[in-house]
Amino acid sequence: MIKKIDTIEQFEEVLTKEETFYLLKHSLTCPISQEAYNEYEKFSKENPSIPAYYLAVQEARPLSNEIAEKFAIKHESPQAILFSTGKAEWNASHWKITKKSLEQAINGEH
Repeated sequence: MIKKIDTIEQFEEVLTKEETFYLLKHSLTCPISQEAYNEYEKFSKENPSIPAYYLAVQEARPLSNEIAEKFAIKHESPQAILFSTGKAEWNASHWKITKKSLEQAINGEH
């Protein structure tokens, strides 16, 4: 199940609590972002043991900016980021966000 986060505090809590998790930066108005969200959702349904979160860029701009700055990842939307032990290990954007790319990243094939 994909959980929505909106604040920096929520993100910091997830970063502390979860060993490994995915985060999707999602735009509510972009059709490419909707496709990426659909792929993310498919991945999440088939891999329920891997925590999956998302933020809506229009609703959580401070959080989106904080992640870009803190982890030195240029902001893009849509953008999927794999976090492990408090670090951003992998990220992809736009059409590169697929169920297969998410599976490969979690299995260390990136």
